[in-house]
Amino acid sequence: MVSPDEFECANARGVQRRETGPVAVSARYDKRVHRVVIGLSSGIELSFLPHDAQGLEAAKPADLDLIEVSPSGLGLHFPKLDADIYLPALLEGSLGSREWTAAQLGKKGRSVKSVSKGEPARANGRDGERPRTASAT
Repeated sequence: MVSPDEFECANARGVQRRETGPVAVSARYDKRVHRVVIGLSSGIELSFLPHDAQGLEAAKPADLDLIEVSPSGLGLHFPKLDADIYLPALLEGSLGSREWTAAQLGKKGRSVKSVSKGEPARANGRDGERPRTASAT
């Protein structure tokens, strides 16, 4: 539960954020380039691939045809997916929570292939097992 003091502090931060940075004035999904396009109060448009954002990973174009901009201009809501994106985090390069971003990076890290990893993996395959780890005595 949020206390009245916490609520007031959050409102004050929101007002400050609106006054110091650009806010969203429009948002749409561009089927031609498969990107969510956000129009900012500064006149700049920015876009991102939906599958790169938390909550939109499995979205189909029909799921993205309705995007709501919050009254503050700091958030986007995708009603068909019940997903939200916080604009200040997006402008800082974050497309999801820290936990979600770490999981995405972990998935990519496990899929990396390199020459230095390839030969040991092939040798392990020929041997039929993984090499034994040295045990501490």
